[in-house]
Amino acid sequence: MSALQHFRAPDGLAPGPGYSHAVTGRGRWVAISGQVALDENGELVGPGDMEAQAWQVFANLNRALAAAGASFTDVIKLSFYLTDISQIAVVRPVRDEYVDTARPPASTAVQVGALFRPGLMIEVEAWAVCDD
Repeated sequence: MSALQHFRAPDGLAPGPGYSHAVTGRGRWVAISGQVALDENGELVGPGDMEAQAWQVFANLNRALAAAGASFTDVIKLSFYLTDISQIAVVRPVRDEYVDTARPPASTAVQVGALFRPGLMIEVEAWAVCDD
């Protein structure tokens, strides 16, 4: 793992729930495209169920990171796109099963009108920095 530095609550900023305000490190960059709740056959997992979709999304992120030679310990940034931001509380416990809650990545969460396919409720992209 690359030497990452996490800044959970820099001077003048309140700590966030499960994210760092800034993360820095040196190494090889890995960009993971936004992952959605589709299985290996392209079938929607968990129609109408944010928690089921979040589990599938994080499993997909885990697979994509592994394919690039990285893991969640290397993730420096997660971007969440939800069709209903009030459901972020349902997503956080799933996220916490994958990320180191003592050294969480930076994070952005936004509500969007729709995702690319009907029925999708969440999309998450990741940036990681790992050893060369």
